[in-house]
Amino acid sequence: MTKIKVCGITNLEDALVVIDSGCDALGFVFTRSPRTISPEEAQIIIERLPSSIKKVGVFVNEDILRVKEIAKICRLDLLQFHGDETPDYCLMFELPIIKAFRIKDKESMKRLNDYQVAAYLLDSYSEEVYGGTGKGFNWELAKEAKAFGPIILAGGLNSSNVTRAIKEVEPYGVDVSSGVEESPGQKDHLKIREFIRVVRLVSLREEKEAGPL
Repeated sequence: MTKIKVCGITNLEDALVVIDSGCDALGFVFTRSPRTISPEEAQIIIERLPSSIKKVGVFVNEDILRVKEIAKICRLDLLQFHGDETPDYCLMFELPIIKAFRIKDKESMKRLNDYQVAAYLLDSYSEEVYGGTGKGFNWELAKEAKAFGPIILAGGLNSSNVTRAIKEVEPYGVDVSSGVEESPGQKDHLKIREFIRVVRLVSLREEKEAGPL
């Protein structure tokens, strides 16, 4: 089944609804964003969550020691890097790494081959922000990227288009944030339930490539 990660969790109520709906992983954003959460706030939420749910910390060009400190405080399961982190930077951590790439064209994908990580998250290209744009990109490029390893598809996904995304790309996982929000950082519980319901309905049932979620 296609793995589901809901990113930008800022409060316990949203987290519990996401889990109850059948999500596999929650993302906590530890960088400047409308969805930013402090390590202390995230720790309180994570302490209330079942161990079966993967907790992912999202960082952008953060100091290595600070990432490790937050990971320890919050007991994170995975680290997701959304900035200009180098391949060597990604090798400095014991936890599994999801490296995000902003996809503009085929040239954008050449860098994937330089990284030895647990999964590659493909998001829409933007010159202004590192992620969370709510915009899609050419899914044909995502299909080609599967040659590098497990692909997590992001960028403008919602309950209306995720069926087509899964059928066309057959990704290891999907990542959603703005597509299930009523406002930045506040999830719409009906949208969450519908998104996850649709993904579970359409997910391909053959065994997928192993990945971190």
